[in-house]
Amino acid sequence: MSAERRVCGLVLAAGGSSRLGRPKQLLPYRGATLLDAVLATARSSPFGQLVVVLGRAADEVRSSVDLSGAEVVVNERFEGGCSSSIAAAMPAVDPGCEVLVLLLGDQPGVGAGTVRALLAGRGAAPLAVCAYRDGRGHPFAFARETFRELAGLHGDKAVWKLLERHGAEVADVPVAGPVPRDVDTWEDYEAVLAVSGS
Repeated sequence: MSAERRVCGLVLAAGGSSRLGRPKQLLPYRGATLLDAVLATARSSPFGQLVVVLGRAADEVRSSVDLSGAEVVVNERFEGGCSSSIAAAMPAVDPGCEVLVLLLGDQPGVGAGTVRALLAGRGAAPLAVCAYRDGRGHPFAFARETFRELAGLHGDKAVWKLLERHGAEVADVPVAGPVPRDVDTWEDYEAVLAVSGS
């Protein structure tokens, strides 16, 4: 298996968008949608495999978003938060995958350069995160030795608790700029649009 094939990108896009009242994955962004922007980043990253997890709006997303090149998993238990989506996705991850990179489907401000910096800077650490100017943020990278823990997570902030649990084992990879905003509210969406110039 090639070195690139050993890296899998996992895009979490199953959120119910309860605070927005409409699927945030489909919000207009740079001539397409928020999720299209995240998938464009994923396709430009050194991933041998790309897995996307959908949830409540799965049918609408399938009909509106370019999912080419991605293996789609539908999380029927999306109300269980991000951890339920990770658990749903793990069986689809290539058995030869050595590193899993987690991307949020509502965070279009993350670029492929950030993903490459994360992978280059993680060394042999079991977990790696982006260390932005104002704190830790996505994307995260997980080595194979953590996959069992990932699959067994519960709750919406479980990934962050996993980082706390591993403490000094986590590599903080410096990335320029502030943590890219994710979209949970209309205020977030307007802020993301303002930054992008859309």
